[in-house]
Amino acid sequence: MNYLMLNIGLALAWAALTGQFNPANLAIGFVLGYATLFAARRAIGPSSYFIKVRQVISFLGFFLWELILSNLRVAYDVLTPGLAVQPRIVAVPLDAQTDLEITALSFLISLTPGSLSLDVSTDRRALFVHVMYAPDADVVRREIKNGLERRLLAVMRGVAPQEVTA
Repeated sequence: MNYLMLNIGLALAWAALTGQFNPANLAIGFVLGYATLFAARRAIGPSSYFIKVRQVISFLGFFLWELILSNLRVAYDVLTPGLAVQPRIVAVPLDAQTDLEITALSFLISLTPGSLSLDVSTDRRALFVHVMYAPDADVVRREIKNGLERRLLAVMRGVAPQEVTA
């Protein structure tokens, strides 16, 4: 049974019962549907859906926090005299293997202010990233590998973040 579709169906049923098909009401219906499915999980069978939803929420929180920090860093640098910019192009070795994983990682890196994905090596083992604040390339690689890539692959592959191979 696909729990995501069931949860969406419960959210739509909630919206239909309340008569309001707006994003806020659908979100409330989704949360109520999730709680209902969670409460009934023993009766309807085991599923990794509940773990996956927590992983996705955790990843979104992590990425939102990184996005806020990056925005503040760039804004501070723009508003203060003297530039603290130390630009560098860094080759980040990839654990991401599929086109979707590599595309999602490069998209999220480019979405974060102060960094931009430039290219993927021909053997697909490295992603070249331009970073505005990179006094040490190894630190940048470690931050991307242990932060964004590890968590993204955990969500996309459906494993715990520590189980992603390095």
